[in-house]
Amino acid sequence: MDAVVEAVRPVDGTQDAEAERASIRDALSELLTRFPDAELLNLDADQRDFVIERFTAIDVFRRFELDLGKTILEKAPSAIAALGRLKEVRDYIKQSVAASFRKLRDAGRTATSGRIGQMVRDALTETFEVFEAYAE
Repeated sequence: MDAVVEAVRPVDGTQDAEAERASIRDALSELLTRFPDAELLNLDADQRDFVIERFTAIDVFRRFELDLGKTILEKAPSAIAALGRLKEVRDYIKQSVAASFRKLRDAGRTATSGRIGQMVRDALTETFEVFEAYAE
């Protein structure tokens, strides 16, 4: 798994790169949980779709957390409330991204890098709007 992460997103020392590397690792871990016999270098179409969707959702959450995570932790009435809020955001993003991928599939479209990039931007914008009160 580490070799795949290194090939897909080499270390460059930035927070974004490290967040993406962790997102790739987490998505691959979820893939192997769901598809224990998956060969990381030879994924079938369902496995590829699954890991791309999971990576996208995890990456969107990590970007959100990098931008507002600290503020949410500081503004929450307790640490438990803060962690609950972050879990709520993570679950929301996971469902939002899954819905976007379903919409693409239902329309017979493939998940290109441009479409995924737009999904990420839309999911972040929507999540910031829905959860802005947590940062106030």
